[in-house]
Amino acid sequence: MSAIIFLGVLLGAIALGTPIAFALLFAGIAIMLQLGQFDSQIVVQNTIGGADNFVLMAVPFFILAGEFMNAGGLSKRIVDMAGAFVGHLRGGLGYVAIIAAVLLASLSGSAVADTAALAAILVPMMRAAGYDVGRACGLMAAGGIIAPVIPPSIGFLLFGVVANVSVTKLFFAGMVPGVMMGLSLVVAWWLVSRRESTQLTPKLPWGERMALLGKGFWALMLPVIIIGGLKFGVFTPTEAAVVAAMYAMFVGLAIYRELDWKEVYHCLLVTARTTAVVLLLAAMAMVASYMITIADIPGQVGSWMQVFAGNQLALVTAMMVVVFLAGMVLDFIPIVLIFTPVFLPIAIQAGVDPVYFGVIFIMNCSIGMITPPVGVVLNVVSSIGKITMAQAVKGVLPFLLAESLVLVALVLFPALVTVPASWWR
Repeated sequence: MSAIIFLGVLLGAIALGTPIAFALLFAGIAIMLQLGQFDSQIVVQNTIGGADNFVLMAVPFFILAGEFMNAGGLSKRIVDMAGAFVGHLRGGLGYVAIIAAVLLASLSGSAVADTAALAAILVPMMRAAGYDVGRACGLMAAGGIIAPVIPPSIGFLLFGVVANVSVTKLFFAGMVPGVMMGLSLVVAWWLVSRRESTQLTPKLPWGERMALLGKGFWALMLPVIIIGGLKFGVFTPTEAAVVAAMYAMFVGLAIYRELDWKEVYHCLLVTARTTAVVLLLAAMAMVASYMITIADIPGQVGSWMQVFAGNQLALVTAMMVVVFLAGMVLDFIPIVLIFTPVFLPIAIQAGVDPVYFGVIFIMNCSIGMITPPVGVVLNVVSSIGKITMAQAVKGVLPFLLAESLVLVALVLFPALVTVPASWWR
């Protein structure tokens, strides 16, 4: 009964246009009233506790690192460097976008920031070269959503906090699946672009390629510093976020010199606004998460899923289908905050590795950002590319299918996540 009340109040509030943060709060209070345990002190304590978390300190700094990368020229040099090596191939700018997306994902954990950077740089170039703009924008969107899967990832940070799972282990476990997403886009792009008649970019001599590689050296050092520091225990994920932000600011100010103090202020302002939204959601979600535990909603949902008892694959598949459908109507962060406390206890009880579950769960949430009708990343590329949402949806379909097939492979073969993750431990 509590599960039905929770979902009813949550979905009803969202349908009425209530901000999702407050919809989560109202759903938690509704369970309190249903159980006869309403206490304003519990509401306040859990709200404060939801935001007062050391690991969540990483969120604003990774967002800030992404802003400094875009404003300071790091993102542009990553794109230039990729273009130097594959830009001359047929469909070359598409391969540039994919390589740049994977590299940017290892610098910033934000799908929206990465997509905006890629689209702003590459969509005008692809339009001028005669590429189908809708398909180009779809590729940018599909490349952008690799960011929450390859570390550093804001999605893994949130999942780790809500699920009490090691963020470092999640980071390392996401590396191979993130690269697999990139490779799936390479295959999909090769299939859809081979018949296009587009202008080919001249092949650069090796001297110019090495020069561009040298210019991108400082940008490429950021993921090396983050992953190396985490692997060897130099800093925690939260401290890694601070290092990333300060390094990106230093490179933008002192080395590339494309960042000035006025831009620094603007980056801080944008980061503060974005962080406020994320932390408000986390704070309100803690009330709902607390009451989900008290009301034993995972147990109630688990009883509905008894049909899958004894079949781990069927259970995980059913959960992923629910998350995929939720991704069509909800944004990334609300899905993480709503479904993690409900599904993870059931998965653990069935013997599913929580780190493995976190990886496929976050990947599924990422794919939700390019599924209509909501598709927040699709809205970003359609705005930057000056195309309609319908064109963006049509353009992204081949790449949505490719990344969905990667998710299916990970569900069917968990070793694709667990074995590479064990190499880093």
